[in-house]
Amino acid sequence: MNATASDGIGTEAMEARARLVARQGGVAGAISSGTWPAQVTVSLAEGLVLGLLKQGVRKYLAIFGHGSTALAEVLRVYEAAGVLRTWNFRHEVEMAHAATALSWQYGEVPAVVTSIGPGALQAMAGSLAASSNGVGVYHLYGDETTHREGYNMQQLPHPEQGTYGRLMAAMGRSFVLHTPQALRDALRQGALTVFDPVKAAPYYLLLPINTQPAPLLLNLDGLPVRPRGAPLVSADPEAFREAAALLRRHERIVLKAGGGTRCHPAAVRDLAEATGAAVVLSPGSVGVLPDAHPQNMHVGGSKGSMSGNFAMAEGRLVVVVGSRAVCQADCSGIGYPRAEAVININQDPGDLLHYNRTTALRGDISATIRRLLEELGTPLSGEGRRGWLAECAQRKAEWKAFQRTRAAAAPRLDPTWGEPVLTQPAAIAAVAAFAADHGAVKLFDAGDVQANGFQLVEDDHPFQTFTESGASYMGFAASAVLAGALADRSGYSIAFSGDGSFLMNPQVLLDAVEHRARGMIVVFDNRRMAAITGLQLAQYGKEYRTSDSVAVDYAALANAVRGVLGIWGGTTLAALRQALERAHAHPGLSLVHVPVYGGADPEGGMGAYGDWNVGNWCERVQALYHRQSI
Repeated sequence: MNATASDGIGTEAMEARARLVARQGGVAGAISSGTWPAQVTVSLAEGLVLGLLKQGVRKYLAIFGHGSTALAEVLRVYEAAGVLRTWNFRHEVEMAHAATALSWQYGEVPAVVTSIGPGALQAMAGSLAASSNGVGVYHLYGDETTHREGYNMQQLPHPEQGTYGRLMAAMGRSFVLHTPQALRDALRQGALTVFDPVKAAPYYLLLPINTQPAPLLLNLDGLPVRPRGAPLVSADPEAFREAAALLRRHERIVLKAGGGTRCHPAAVRDLAEATGAAVVLSPGSVGVLPDAHPQNMHVGGSKGSMSGNFAMAEGRLVVVVGSRAVCQADCSGIGYPRAEAVININQDPGDLLHYNRTTALRGDISATIRRLLEELGTPLSGEGRRGWLAECAQRKAEWKAFQRTRAAAAPRLDPTWGEPVLTQPAAIAAVAAFAADHGAVKLFDAGDVQANGFQLVEDDHPFQTFTESGASYMGFAASAVLAGALADRSGYSIAFSGDGSFLMNPQVLLDAVEHRARGMIVVFDNRRMAAITGLQLAQYGKEYRTSDSVAVDYAALANAVRGVLGIWGGTTLAALRQALERAHAHPGLSLVHVPVYGGADPEGGMGAYGDWNVGNWCERVQALYHRQSI
């Protein structure tokens, strides 16, 4: 065995292996160089790190504790050799959000590391954002020891093993490394989860405290690499013939572009233009069709838009592409009341067959659309299709005029602030326009800011906006700004956060300075949960416990952290634009505090145009759902 790949679990042997990996440009180089032995004894923790490196995972976001000291030592040694990088954080939920953004926005799958107990539970809670949006992230948590010598501190207090593994399995795929020799299969399952091309997800790998330093005879060449697969297309020619016949027969076609279409904008545009379909977007797919495209009807669903919801309500043939039929996106299952048939393009069989009367085209979106267009042949035209798009265009013109009116709304007298302040649509539109002018990515937090945001943004390309509408996790956007400091290709992002959302993870102020993040958080402050207040007023006519009386100077709070610039955003559009310019010029993280109107004036928001199965609306919506045929 070559001395540079020293055998054993001691620090010197581990340092020699780390230097070899660095010198050979990675694990693959070390294996192919001939200087790495066929089998080598390492600790389980080091074997895990080597296995993740083989899959291209070289970034770790960590809050270490007594449940992760062995893993921390391996990361220290390999970072010293220049092979990987670890960033420490102050809160596990914030850390999980930053990891989600690093994978989602920048395409770099990282690993989240926590100790046992509360830290792991908080990271798991934060992972809901990744799970709901189909984002792959490794989650590595400490776990109780395997010898059952007594209760471990911070374990779940049950006299049985595997309780954390079962808990994590309720969230997604989970694996307890009770036996070090199971590492190979653990990493195989992890790779298939976090790199799944259809529905990536977090993978929860539980590391018992005593197995992390345990010796393992490792065959590095036998550990799995990142999976790759060619795009698949259905082999059923009859399904394509049936779909093409439906497209020819129906003239009032609505194409629902779900989140899965973000990586296939050209194919979606080709299909829409070839069939005369009105395209309705989901909150997460804005930009798939350029905003000004005449067939782009904007978002549809429980909030939706005038034009998007009109197209959904009046379409006779629904073409669903890359969508999982979220209740808010299809009005709790009643969004297509006049639909007679469905064509569904998806790789997930459950989503593919969500609706009745479906012609299912299972496969990669772009490849499937190409095959469908080949079957269709000549692009479709005719008076009926032109008339349908003309009706939709009229509704879109109404919606655009409405957008402009709400975005230009004058400040409203707000009883909380005691003076006129900007409406939320006016403030959000101003910040969105600023982001577009400066090439900044928009990150939207949950709540009223998120809902008004996806109704207002006017993107021309996917991934100009990330709206965490899957889990609507308060605190995501502010935490996600940190990902820019961790990514290989850093970008400038602006977080659109409500006051409540920002306070979920204010640790970002400290971690942004620590990790030299550059970006902006805009806090739209109405001192209430405006989205829920709006629901209460619409359903019951009364607000209940969704506001508070505590004033917070968020600019002062930000300025208390040396390196962060906090700015008062003012009460006019001119003042807000000046504040944004100052914030953008700052070399680190900046925060702009914007007071916004939170009263009952309907011009203070963008409104709702669909149906939702919540509150006292349930009986009516459910009755409609059970009369639906698709």
